Amino acid sequence: MKLTKALMTIGMTTAMMMPFSACQEAQRENPLLQESNLPFGTPDFSKIKPSDYLPAIEEGIRQQRENIQKIIDCQDSATFENTILAYEESGRLLDRVSRVFYALVEAEKTPEIAETEKKVTPMLTDLENEISFNKQLFERIKQVYDQQYSSLQGEDQKLLEETYKEFVRKGALLPDDKMERMKQINLRISDLQLQWGDMLPAATNDAVVWVEKEEDLAGLSEADIAQCKKDAESRGGKAPYAIVIVNTTQQPLLASLDNRELRKKVFEASIHRADGTNPKYNTFPLVVEIAKLRAEQAEIMGYPNYASYSLEKTMAKTPENVYAFLKNLIAQYAPKADAETKTIEDFARQTASDGSAVGTPADFQLQPYDYFYYSAKMKQQLLNVSDDEVKPYFNVDSVLLNGVFYAANRAYGLTFKERTDIPLYHPDMKAFEVFDRDGKQKALFYCDYFRRPTKRGGAWMDGFQKQSRQWGQLPIIFNVCNSAKAPEGKPSLLTWDEVTTMFHEFGHALHGMLSDCQYNRLSGTSVARDFVEMPSQFNESFASIPEVFDNYARHYETGEPMPADLKDRMLKSINFQPCYALGENLAATCVDLAWHMLSSKDIPTAEEAPAFETEALRQVGLLNAQIPPRYYTSYFNHVWGGGYAAGYYSYLWTEVLAVNIADVFAQRGALNPETGKDMCDKILSRGNTGDLMQMFTDFTGMKQPDASSLLKARGL
Repeated sequence: MKLTKALMTIGMTTAMMMPFSACQEAQRENPLLQESNLPFGTPDFSKIKPSDYLPAIEEGIRQQRENIQKIIDCQDSATFENTILAYEESGRLLDRVSRVFYALVEAEKTPEIAETEKKVTPMLTDLENEISFNKQLFERIKQVYDQQYSSLQGEDQKLLEETYKEFVRKGALLPDDKMERMKQINLRISDLQLQWGDMLPAATNDAVVWVEKEEDLAGLSEADIAQCKKDAESRGGKAPYAIVIVNTTQQPLLASLDNRELRKKVFEASIHRADGTNPKYNTFPLVVEIAKLRAEQAEIMGYPNYASYSLEKTMAKTPENVYAFLKNLIAQYAPKADAETKTIEDFARQTASDGSAVGTPADFQLQPYDYFYYSAKMKQQLLNVSDDEVKPYFNVDSVLLNGVFYAANRAYGLTFKERTDIPLYHPDMKAFEVFDRDGKQKALFYCDYFRRPTKRGGAWMDGFQKQSRQWGQLPIIFNVCNSAKAPEGKPSLLTWDEVTTMFHEFGHALHGMLSDCQYNRLSGTSVARDFVEMPSQFNESFASIPEVFDNYARHYETGEPMPADLKDRMLKSINFQPCYALGENLAATCVDLAWHMLSSKDIPTAEEAPAFETEALRQVGLLNAQIPPRYYTSYFNHVWGGGYAAGYYSYLWTEVLAVNIADVFAQRGALNPETGKDMCDKILSRGNTGDLMQMFTDFTGMKQPDASSLLKARGL
């Protein structure tokens, strides 16, 4: 009693000594721990402060630990309800808070968010280890699996199966010594990926190429030059202009930049951003340690390498199946790539560096930083079309409202209403309420399309909240891209590649928004990597459907549709010289697999890593000086920072599925609402509630995907 009074007195004295604002802060309720009053329970960013995330995550961890303990302490026999459903519910608060936090880690990583990430990442890894290797918890899960699996049906059975298998794959059946080692590996990989997540964006931002004179930017459009000026100002103004490096190997501006030396400088800044050329940024030590630890994980689990371990839960199943798929593509691609490269090189020898008729030296050798440039010149000469000519018709707002949303309305009956009353985490964002064909609330959709230094490179989809009938919640989904934002008062215009990226990411969004599943764990995009990219790649096909294209491809000043002649030339140019795009993807895929096919004792050192990468490409016939990988090892974020280890092949694998599905849509009527309803009912709404190949078969009628359609769709 005396102790309690003493503590109360100390607390009152401390409060009296605090400044009024500090006292208010101490009494303030953390908005992340309260139910939001906004539509769908979406996060209220007008109230959330960076300092709120750490205590909210700590409370979520505390609650999940407490809930797990309740499951273990239950005296009743283990059942689906008191064990599997209780486990599904156990981390609900943590799931909600961490989804909001990691959205900002990716898209608005301020110094405060970065500092919090360093603190919470090991905490969350510790929690995952505690749960994954909790023998008492797993024993109850196993009892339910052994005794009730055959009597359960539908989503209940699938939830039980996924829960049990997840624990087994993480090592729940391992002996104590191996279990302890797996915990150590998990913690170390988590720390290494945290370091990767800090280093790579910093390296990419630092790789900016400064330009002193506007004449060095000859070939760029007025809008691109203005963007270079804006980028220079936002990055400290070391020179009047700056060319910012994007996440892929090739840089879009290289297609227009006349100055060959500057093209070379930009390309080399891209490929050397994180390989130690700048001593501040060398990711190879992180890469080789992550690769070695992953290989050890697989060996502990009884697999020869990480690829075998990882691919077991995918549609492909084995590395052998993936390599068979890739080797077939490479065999057909390689001779066409050689012919395409020779054609461009011959053209370059007849064309001066500024595109004029004066020829270059006869011994001119095409370099990777020349490929886009001379290909664009050829396209302009043969098809009379260029990015600068078509970009005025691709205003980002029109692409979104009159293209992406229009296609979703025609195919799936969705309508979108902008909500200007919902707080956002950045002023560049927009929020839309989504309604189904009956006018019923379906989802909330956010978009965040413009690049900034606090956002990592690339484009992605995620959600603040997944759909779940069990939890009575509708999906809150967002898309993030990295297009250039025009200066104030100017329209933000896109390239065709950026247009298709918007459609692509919205395909993922549809997978999340149209979900109709009982359980959070199974809903939306919770499917295998080599299936999850299918809805997004398929949705790209809507971008070029005439009715959709004509609706959004309108001049930003006049509102007039793209002239028929320009439209015809532009659409014909989509598959102009298609080998580069396929080749860079194949090369990146094979680099990823090469690293993850190694045993732990065969992982090269950081110093040996570049040579290993080169040899890996040589062995599969993809060591091509003119067509480098889309990502080199040192900045391959999908593999070392994301969830695509031994899985980058899935982009090509799912493209086959997507092309097959697009063929079905074309046969039935591309915007036929009945076809859209069928797609929704059989695939998009079902999450991970059934066999994925069977979902594909149910919609297409095909027993197996037809891979031959991929090369045809790419113009090969």
